[in-house]
Amino acid sequence: MKNKSIKKIGVVLRPSTPELRDSFFKLEKIFQKHKIEVSIDSISGGMIDVMGMDFDLLCKQSDILVTLGGDGTLISVVRRSFEYQIPVLGIYAGNLGFLADVSMDELDAFAQNLACGKFRIDERAVLEAKILKDSEYLTLYAFNDIVLTRPSISNMISIETLVDAKAFNTYNGDGVIVSTPTGSTAYNLSAGGPVLFPLTKVFALTPICPHSLTQRPVILPGEYSIEMRTPKNRALMIIDGQDKHELEQGESVYIRLALKSAKLIHREEFNYFDVLKKKLSWGE
Repeated sequence: MKNKSIKKIGVVLRPSTPELRDSFFKLEKIFQKHKIEVSIDSISGGMIDVMGMDFDLLCKQSDILVTLGGDGTLISVVRRSFEYQIPVLGIYAGNLGFLADVSMDELDAFAQNLACGKFRIDERAVLEAKILKDSEYLTLYAFNDIVLTRPSISNMISIETLVDAKAFNTYNGDGVIVSTPTGSTAYNLSAGGPVLFPLTKVFALTPICPHSLTQRPVILPGEYSIEMRTPKNRALMIIDGQDKHELEQGESVYIRLALKSAKLIHREEFNYFDVLKKKLSWGE
């Protein structure tokens, strides 16, 4: 099915980087040349002295969102815009990312393709986490990973894990990473977890510095749900390395793949394995 042509975009810049001002004006000029209307979110606009728009309104009025920065900027925007199910395009302002794969030098040609509907939308799995707080569930979304770890470096943490309400494992060590396929090349990879093809509907559990050498990463099908709780201690839960929440002793977090996916825009010729080889220096 052919994509609809893009008429309006909303731009979000990497925070605390006012030096992106010139790059934004260059980006704006390129998109306007191809008859694409450009708006910017109010925080990014304030950073470079340009009138911006409230982020929620930006999502409602744009065909796609465009991030200028790196993978961290794109991940933040995907999470913030998730409820709107709006596709996101990442333009990298430094080095090639796993997610932001279009450079400023390539933007003119790609903007023309966007205007003609010649692009690809990849659907990526997202983690949904629920925590019961004050008799109400707090729902959180993670594009890369959810990390349960010890709040203090001096203590080991014990995390009981249930799969579909059945006892599965107790992780003793520094914590556990619950990773999406997209996040498998982030903290999960550093901790010895597997690289997962990004379009699969699975998630991985990877122990962090486990107390027992028998503990190994596990890949679970996307239809499974897990419960993780810390009966002996408090825990720190970190969402995509950006948001932190504390779990009190005995509290549980319920994690599964969200029913909806995140949508990333890529060039039609984008090849994940080419990016993987380049970023990880495979075959050299």
